Amino acid sequence: MAGTFRIVEKLQKLDEDIQINELQYHRKRVLVSKQFTFDAAHHLHAYEGKCKNLHGHTYKVIFGISGYVNEIGILIDFGDIKQLWKERIEIYLDHQYLNETLPPMNTTAENMVVWIYEQMAALLPTDHECDARVEFVQLYETPTSYAEVRREWMLGE
Repeated sequence: MAGTFRIVEKLQKLDEDIQINELQYHRKRVLVSKQFTFDAAHHLHAYEGKCKNLHGHTYKVIFGISGYVNEIGILIDFGDIKQLWKERIEIYLDHQYLNETLPPMNTTAENMVVWIYEQMAALLPTDHECDARVEFVQLYETPTSYAEVRREWMLGE
C-alpha cells in the first residue's frame, strides 16, 4: 500500500463518523513550536569587535509554547501565535534600528531573547484550562549562532 495514490471517497463527518467528545484524544501537556524571521540593524556598545559598527542580520526566532489541549484537541492555533508575533512583537524588530526601538540595552542576542520571551509570555491567553506558557525562545543571529532562554531560567531569577 505504501506509495499508492488513492482518492478519499467519503470525508469523515462530525456527529456521524466521529463524536464531539472524541476530538480531545488526551489531557497531557504538549509543546507547539512556531518560527519567524525578521531583518534588522543594530550595533553594540562597549564592544571591541566588528559588531561595534552598524550592521544587519536576518534573525530567526523560535517559540516553544506548552499547555493542555482544549475540547477539540488544540492547545493554541498556530495562526494566533502568528498574529501575536506580527501585531505585537515584530513591529519593534522587523526592518528597524534595534538600538532605537528596543528598551535601553545593548542589543545583543542574549538581551534581545529575554525581551522577546517577556513580550510573548505577557501576550499568551490566560485561559487556565489550557495553561499556555512560553517554555523557550531561541533567537538566531546567524544560521549557526543563537541565544536561548527557558522558562525555568526566567522563574529562577
